[in-house]
Amino acid sequence: MNIQYILEIVGTFAFAISGALAVKDQKHQDWFGASFTAFISSIGGGTLRDVLLGSYPLVWISDITIIHAIMLGILATFIFYKFLLRLRKTLFLFDTFGIALFTLVGTEKALNLGVRPEIAVIMGVFTATMGGVIRDVMTNEIPIIYRKEVYATACFTGACVYLILDSIGIERNTAFITSAIVIIVIRILAVRYQWSVPRFFR
Repeated sequence: MNIQYILEIVGTFAFAISGALAVKDQKHQDWFGASFTAFISSIGGGTLRDVLLGSYPLVWISDITIIHAIMLGILATFIFYKFLLRLRKTLFLFDTFGIALFTLVGTEKALNLGVRPEIAVIMGVFTATMGGVIRDVMTNEIPIIYRKEVYATACFTGACVYLILDSIGIERNTAFITSAIVIIVIRILAVRYQWSVPRFFR
């Protein structure tokens, strides 16, 4: 079991927590609603990527550990709900770490399946963000990629950095870690200094 796989499972766990917490202000907060939202948040992006790329079986079907990580995230949210609400900043860091990892995992998988680099970048962004988009739609929130804050842009930038480093022969782990750091730093600075993408219409 390599470190990347362990980090991917941790990211899945963190996304499951964010998904379960997303129903806290909803009228119906039952176990099924929280569990389904957590599940979609965790595997939505990867599932969409695999379907578009024609990669079967889907990753969460072929690896039961992913389901176990989601179940643990749901259970942890139920048990430590009040404590987790006080850890908003920590959960933000987990989410940031998660999107960085999932962006690069998605980009790598697409490249390994032989698609063009431009498509690989899109698949990386989809992997990181689409679960959150579906979660927001389900909970009647404005999807995060439509808000002013920098989110998908950080993922896009990191995926591009990874492609550049890979194309010039940088060792795979070095390229992976460097690109992940780029995403994390952009995301943290964007929130800290309230950066936003320029408006399309003025």
